[in-house]
Amino acid sequence: MLKDITFGQYYDSRSLLHRTDPRLKIFLLILLIVFIFIANNAFSLGFGTLSVISVMLVSKIPFKLYLKNMKAILPVLIFTGVINLFYGSGEELLSIWRLSITTGGVYRAVFMAVRITLLIFLSSALTYTTTPNDLTDAIESLLSPLKFIGLKSAVHTLAMMMTIALRFIPTLIEEAEKIMNAQKARGADLENGRLTERVKALIPILIPLLVSSVRRAYELAEAMECRCYNGGEGRTRMKQMRMAAGDYGVLAAALIICGGITALNILL
Repeated sequence: MLKDITFGQYYDSRSLLHRTDPRLKIFLLILLIVFIFIANNAFSLGFGTLSVISVMLVSKIPFKLYLKNMKAILPVLIFTGVINLFYGSGEELLSIWRLSITTGGVYRAVFMAVRITLLIFLSSALTYTTTPNDLTDAIESLLSPLKFIGLKSAVHTLAMMMTIALRFIPTLIEEAEKIMNAQKARGADLENGRLTERVKALIPILIPLLVSSVRRAYELAEAMECRCYNGGEGRTRMKQMRMAAGDYGVLAAALIICGGITALNILL
């Protein structure tokens, strides 16, 4: 299952979203997520779902890559849905001990599952269409106001840390997959048995993965030091980020989506 996780990878399809200013994409990601969670009825959430599907189509990224990311969070999605089943009012559908599943609970569970799914799709669209270097520059630019309160050096460091963490997600997943295959070849059973046995079986995977992560961190630190990296002080960029005509079109489309969700919330 780990090899199917593609979150954090860049996929070059030369779409409109690939050409969009990364600062704008991060801002619109946060904005759309907020409005998707604001949607309070089936019509507004449905409109938000269609809008996210449109974003996925515009990105020209294969749908199977988006769906692969869902495999990793499927247990979390199911757990969240089940928990929300027991919250809500309305007609009682099923009673389990002192807990009741009502129509309101089902409605709430479906809403939460759809919202989390849309959040994953939007976040995947950002990472698929933005290179790690562009993400670093965009995050640093968005956090630049912090420089006026004495956090000038921390802004670049924080942006670099976030981007490196995002960049190494696929690498760590690949490393974990190799360790799991090696343990299986030695006779380890990672998929069967009771929960406690399966948790214990993860220890021979987590320890080598931790050692490998520390080793990669040291190698990266040495590589940055050899290149005389000393933070963001005095650094310049080869490519300057500027808003283009297409960026304003993307911004207008996002504002229309937010306006549509708000209107459907009020009118229906």
